[in-house]
Parts: sequence; structure tokens; C-alpha cells
Amino acid sequence: MAKIKSAYVCTDCGAEHSQWQGQCMACSAWNTLKEFKLSPAKSASGSAAPKGFSGAMECQVKSIVDVDLASVPRISSTMTELDRVLGGGIVPGSVVLIGGDPGVGKSSILLQVMCHLSMVHNVLYVTGEESLQQVALRAKRMELPDQKLRLLTETDVELITAAAQNESPKVMVVDSIQTMQLAEVSGAAGGVSQVRETAAYLTRYAKQNNIAIFLVGHVTKSGEVAGPRVLEHIVDTVVFLEGQSDSRFRTLRAIKNRFGAVNELGVFAMTEKGMKQIKNPSAIFLSRGDEISSGSVVMVIWEGSRPLLVEIQALVDDALYGAPKRVMVGLDQNRIAMLLAVMHRHGGIQASDQDVYVNVVGGVKVTETSADLAVLSAILSSMRNQPLSQELIVFGEVGLAGEIRPVPSGQERLFEAAKHGFKRAIVPIGNVPKGGVPGMEVIGVKSLQEALNVL
Repeated sequence: MAKIKSAYVCTDCGAEHSQWQGQCMACSAWNTLKEFKLSPAKSASGSAAPKGFSGAMECQVKSIVDVDLASVPRISSTMTELDRVLGGGIVPGSVVLIGGDPGVGKSSILLQVMCHLSMVHNVLYVTGEESLQQVALRAKRMELPDQKLRLLTETDVELITAAAQNESPKVMVVDSIQTMQLAEVSGAAGGVSQVRETAAYLTRYAKQNNIAIFLVGHVTKSGEVAGPRVLEHIVDTVVFLEGQSDSRFRTLRAIKNRFGAVNELGVFAMTEKGMKQIKNPSAIFLSRGDEISSGSVVMVIWEGSRPLLVEIQALVDDALYGAPKRVMVGLDQNRIAMLLAVMHRHGGIQASDQDVYVNVVGGVKVTETSADLAVLSAILSSMRNQPLSQELIVFGEVGLAGEIRPVPSGQERLFEAAKHGFKRAIVPIGNVPKGGVPGMEVIGVKSLQEALNVL
């Protein structure tokens, strides 16, 4: 009999360790390692095949030129924003993991999708956290077309796949993967071994039967999916539903997608009737007041396959309590010190005795470097207490030598800004269109000093 091994998993970040220790090496948290028993992996000949699985298959080696390059058929989710994040729709046989904080709306958006899909396809909604009455009450409250939706409350994946074999659904939802379990795997539901084996079991079933499966995953306080890191490697697509508790807007972002682009963004609004799609998210994030104030500027970021206009706000004040603070919300925390050093060296503007706070309005997270010039413009506006024009758009990457580097898709960003009524733009000279932009004055700059002079 194979020896049962143990793994020590951090309850905060989910990192695995071979032995117990006081501090987690991944997140530096203390006394968070918990022991889990890992059952030995069974061989293909000795393991029981899930219900609905085909028998042994003959391995076939093909030449790459003989591979059929026909487009993968997709099923529309009835939500264009969700289809955008998934890369154009739901791929049969794919497994999608949706993560997010408690109460952000993971179950709501999936229930909406499944109710609308049930009108044209056979679907199955499996819940391991709620009763059938709770799911039905939510569907009634959201006024969804639930007449044809098939429900199942179960946590044993073998029974789930057996029921799915009888129902033959095109799409299936499992809410959530942390509540699923296999009888032959030791450990409680939600443990490392159970999450890993149940996810692998459902993934094999989806591939064998060409069923698209959505897995709902809980997240830890560090923002990662609870369970072993291998969970994200098993599935085809990983998307996160994000939102702030004081805002009704939600963003759905893909961080892994084998059938489409990553970092694609979908925007929704949480209402009493469920998730409502936002067709023009730029208009939401640009809800600026009529009064012009200093420290505010608008920039254009590139999210997936489309531009998005967001407002950058900065506040610069005297540091009264020792070392000056550098706080970035929605931006890279470590980049602010570099930008201030470049502004001092190549712009002659010093902020060593000032507290600097920078925020992206609307809770948007900006991960690209095109925000550099906009951040420095907002900081300078707050330092001098001089408001910038509300018809001004700014974007560009700032290098350590003080140069302004071009950013990808510059022309598309400018046309998006012109569509929203912006009349003037300060951009890298490499992003200035040859034919110009109708109705907009585009000023190209080569260096930070040149950009500050224009401002």
C-alpha cells in the first residue's frame, strides 16, 4: 500500500510547503500553515473511470500539417461583455474558473447566464453551497426566465457526473469547487487534495464529453483562488470578478485564457435584477464634476482589445509627520518613487518633503506604463495648484533618462478620446498620427521637460 504523504498549506495564500514552519515563505504570514493528507495518485489502469468516460483510446500521432485548423465552435453566453472576456464565447469542452470576493456576484452572473442559455440549450446548474429553494428564490427575485433551468444540489462529483450523463447538458456550473469532494480522496472538502482531485476529475469529464463547465472558486484575503496553485493550471480559463463594497460596478478580467486574449476586461453594474452590462465603460469612469480642480487628468489605458478612459487624481501636501508618504491606489506601488526621481532629475521639480497620493477613479487597476506621464501631470497640477483643462488627454511612458516613450495602440486611444469630446492631447511623439485626429490638437513630446513646458 502506498504511503500517504502530507502537505502543509498556508490558509492565507494557499502556498504548499513540504514541512511545517512558523512563517509562510510566500506571503510571510505567521502560524498559517495547516497539514493536509495527500492521497497517492492512482495509475490509469487501477483508477475507476468517471461515469460517462470512454474506455481506452488508441494514441494517434499526427503531422502538424494534418491538423484541422477550423475555428473552434463557440456558444454565446447571451452577455457580450462575458463573451468578450472569454475570447468570443463559451468553448465546448472548456473549463472556466471564476474567482472573486464573497458577495461580489459570481453566483448571480452565472445564474443569469444559465437561465438565458436554458431557453436554447440543455444546461445544468449544480450548487454545493445553497439549497434548491435559495437558487430558485434568487432567480425569481432577478426575474429570470428559469422555466427550463435544471438544478442539482450535490457535493460528490461522481454523483454529479452521473446526473450530468443523464441530462447531457451543453453547459454546466459547479458552485463551488471548494465544496466538492471525492469519496476515494482523503481530507475534508476544500482541502488541497480534494480541490486538486475534484478539479482534475471534472476537467477530464468535460474534455471527454465536450461539456463546458464553469467552476466557482473562493479567494483568500490576498486575492488568490483558495486551494493549490495547480488548480489554475488545470483549467482552461481563469477570470476574476472584482468590485469595491461601496460601488455597484464590477469588472470581469481574464488572467488566463487558452482560447483568447488575457487581460480582457468586461464591465458590469450590480442591480436588483442582477448584473447589467456596461456598453460604454469610459462614460462611467469619467463622471467628473462641473467644478475644475487641480490634481486631475484623464488618460487612455488599453484593456484587452479596447481603449478605456479613466481619471487620474493626485494630492500633494506637506509631510508633517516625518518621512513623506507615497501612496498609489490602482497603480504600481513601487513605480511612484521612480517617477518622482525622474521628475526631480530631468524636470527640476522636487517632492522629497511632500506626501504624494495618487488614485485611479472608479476602482480601475492600471497595470501598463502608459500612465506615467498622466501621473506626473496630475502630481504637478496638485503641487502648483493649477487645474488642467477638462478637454485634455495625456498618456505616455516615462523612461529613466527623461524620455517619453510611445505606447501600443496610440492611434486607437486618441480616436477613443476624440469620440468622448476631448480637444487636446499630450502624447509621445511616436504616437502622433500622420493624418491627425479630426477635432483634436495632438501635441507630441520627446522628453519630460518638453511635456512639462507644454503643461
